[in-house]
Amino acid sequence: MNVPTRPSVVGPAGQQLTNKEKTRLAGPQVIRVEQADNLPTPPPMRRTGPGTGTSGPGGARGPMGRTGGAGGAAGGARGRGGIGASRSGRAGESARMEFGAQDIRDRKARLDAAKGFMSSHRSPSGRPMGGPGGGGQRTERKPGEVQQIHVAEPLTIKELSAATGIKATDIIKKLFLGGTMATINSAIDREKAIEIMMDFEIDLIVDEAKSAADIIEERFKDRERVDERRRAPIVTILGHVDHGKTSLLDRIRKTNIAAGEAGGITQSTRAFCVPVKSGDVDRVVTFIDTPGHEAFTSMRARGAKVTDIVVLVVSAVDGVMPQTVESIQHAKAAGVPIVVAMNKIDRPDANEANIRRLLGQLAENGLNPVEWGGDTEVIKTSATRGDGIEELLAMLDYQAELLELKADFGGMARGTVLEASIEEGRGPVARVMVQEGRLKKGDFIVIGRGYGRVRDIINDRGERITEAFPSTPVALSGIDELPDAGDKAFVVESIRAAEEAAEERRRIDRERELAAPKITLDNIFKHLEKQGRKELALVVKGDVQGSVEALKGMLSKLPTEEVVVSVKSASAGGINESDVTLAEATKAIIVGFNVTSSGKARQLAESKGIEIRLYEVIYDLIDDVTKAARGMLAPELKLEVLGHAEVKQVFKISKVGAIAGCNILDGIVERNAQIRVTRGGIVIEKDRRLEQLKRFKDDVKEVRAGMECGMKIVGYDDIKVGDVLECYKTVTVARS
Repeated sequence: MNVPTRPSVVGPAGQQLTNKEKTRLAGPQVIRVEQADNLPTPPPMRRTGPGTGTSGPGGARGPMGRTGGAGGAAGGARGRGGIGASRSGRAGESARMEFGAQDIRDRKARLDAAKGFMSSHRSPSGRPMGGPGGGGQRTERKPGEVQQIHVAEPLTIKELSAATGIKATDIIKKLFLGGTMATINSAIDREKAIEIMMDFEIDLIVDEAKSAADIIEERFKDRERVDERRRAPIVTILGHVDHGKTSLLDRIRKTNIAAGEAGGITQSTRAFCVPVKSGDVDRVVTFIDTPGHEAFTSMRARGAKVTDIVVLVVSAVDGVMPQTVESIQHAKAAGVPIVVAMNKIDRPDANEANIRRLLGQLAENGLNPVEWGGDTEVIKTSATRGDGIEELLAMLDYQAELLELKADFGGMARGTVLEASIEEGRGPVARVMVQEGRLKKGDFIVIGRGYGRVRDIINDRGERITEAFPSTPVALSGIDELPDAGDKAFVVESIRAAEEAAEERRRIDRERELAAPKITLDNIFKHLEKQGRKELALVVKGDVQGSVEALKGMLSKLPTEEVVVSVKSASAGGINESDVTLAEATKAIIVGFNVTSSGKARQLAESKGIEIRLYEVIYDLIDDVTKAARGMLAPELKLEVLGHAEVKQVFKISKVGAIAGCNILDGIVERNAQIRVTRGGIVIEKDRRLEQLKRFKDDVKEVRAGMECGMKIVGYDDIKVGDVLECYKTVTVARS
C-alpha cells in the first residue's frame, strides 16, 4: 500500500522562542517642563454708580464719580473701574495688557491682508482706531467722499457685508423695507447690491464671475509663443445658392463634390487643404465651403469668423441676390478682406450689360471694384471651363502676403468647431479648424459642453494622423458629448480641468432651459390666447449638429398666424425608439433630414400611429412644414419602404464588383427596386437600383424576412459589413 511515512516526533511547526525575555514598556518621554506665565492679578471688579467714586483733595465729586480737580483724576480713575475697565486695562498701568512685538507684527499683517471697508480705517501704527494705543485719532471719510469697492458675482448678503464692512442686518433691513425678504445667506443681484450700497456712500463695482472656459481662453491669449511661423490662409467661399461655389471649388480641387450633394446644393460646412503653386513656391490654402441657402445663415456666420479671406461667388447672370448681401454683411462683421469671383462668365447671357449691372450692385453694397477706382478685386471665373482659376489663386496668395498671417506651431492647441456629428464606431466626432498650437493624439481637450482625450485625428483626406498644426481642418473623436458648431476647442493640462469647464457649460445650458417663462397674473391672458391657437409639434432629427441648428432656427421663424410650429426636440443622429415615444407624448410629427429610422422605431411608430417624414433637401422639408401649417398640402412622391437587409459579408468579384451577402431583417427585398445605403443611421448613398438578387446560385425576384441572399447594386461598390440596405419604391400619394 502507498502509505506515507509518519513522523516519529510530533511538535509545533516553525521557529520556537527558547529564551524568555522580559517585555520592555514604552511611553511618553519628558522633553522639558514649561513654567506658567506670570500675569499680574486683575483688580477686583467694582460696580460704578453714585457714591462709588471718591474725590481727591480740592475736587468736587461729579456724577458717576467724575471730578473736576487735579486730585479728582485718581478718583475718576477709580470711579471708572468696572467690568469693562478691568478687561480693557484702563483701570491703571498695572492692569494694562502688554502686546509683544511679534503679536503686533502678526496683527498688522492680518489687517493688511484683509480687503474691505474697515481696511481704510486703520491707524498709522497698524492698530485699529480706538484699540490699545489708538489714541482715539480715527480718520473719518470726508463728507461727500465715495469709496470704491470691488466684488465678484455671484454675491450673497454675507459676502457683501464682509467686503464692505456694512452689517448684514442693515442690508437685510434695507431689503425688507424694499419689499424683499432675505436671510444672511440669500443671494443678491447686482443692481440691488449697487442700489443699497449707494445709501452707505459706497461705490460698489460688481465684476462678472469668470467661468472656467473664460479663464482657459484668457490663458491662451496671454501665453508665450513657442514656435511662431507663417501659416496657410483660411479662405471661406460665400455666396447665394446655385451661384457655383462648390463647382468652383471642385475645379480648384479637381474633384466632383457637387454631384454628391442632394439637390445639387451644399448642406453642411466642409473644409479641406488645397496645394497651390505660387511662382516657384509650393504653398497650401485651406478652403471652407459653406452652404448658400438662407437656412444656413448661422453656419455661414461661423465660417466667416474663422476665416482670413472671403471669396464671394456671384453669378454674372443673376447678379447680387439676398444671400449675397447677407454674406457681405458677415464678411464685413468679421473684418476680413473680400475677393469677388464673378462666376459663370462662359454663359452666353453673361454679356457686358449684365457685367456692368453686377459691378454696380457690388458698389451699392460697399464693394467698389478696382476697375472703378475701388479696392475690391473682381476676378472673372468659369467653373465649367476653368477660366480665371489661376488668377484667383494668385490673388489669394497675394492677399495672404499682405495680411502676414502667423501662428504658434508649438504649445497647446486652440481651434473652432465647424461641424459635429455622431459616427458609428467613433461616437461624437467634432470637425475642428486648428488655429493655434500643436494638436496631438492623447491631448486633453474641452470643446464646448464636451470634453475628453483625443482618441484619433483624421485629416481632410480621410487619413489618420498623430498631430495637426494651425490652418488644418481635422476630425476629432474621444469626447463624451456633441459640441455645437461654432464652439471653441482648447487643449488643457489635465482631464480634471477639461471636465470642470465642460460641466460649467452644461450647467449654464441647463439653467437657460429651466428659465422658461412662467405663468403669472401679468401674462396669463397671453397664455390663454395661445391655447386657442393650433400647434404643429415636430421632433427634428438631422445628420450633423449644424443642420439641426439651421432647421430649428428656420422652423421657429415660419410666418404662420393660425398655427404655431413648435420644435419639441432637435438632435443629431438616426431616428430611434425614444424619439417615437417623445412624439407620442407631445403629439408630434417626426421629420428627419438625411437620416433614417431603425427597425424598432418604425414598428413602434406604426403601432402608435406616429408619422415619420424623411427629407434629403432642407428647403423641401421647410416648404412642406409651411404648407402643412397653412393646410395647403399637395400630392407628394412618397417613399414606400419594402424591407431592410443587413450586410453580413462583402465579396469582391473581378469584372463584377462588390456583392453584398445579406440577411433580410424585415419586409421584402425586390429586384430592380430602389436601394438606400445607411451606416449608423446616417444615409451614405441613395437612389441606387438593385441590379441582381440571388438566393444561393439562383436569380430570384424577391427575398423575404429571415432569409439570406446576395445583392449587387448598380454602380456602387463601397459596401461595408454592418451597413443596412433599405429597399423602397417611390409612389404618388395624396397628402392629408
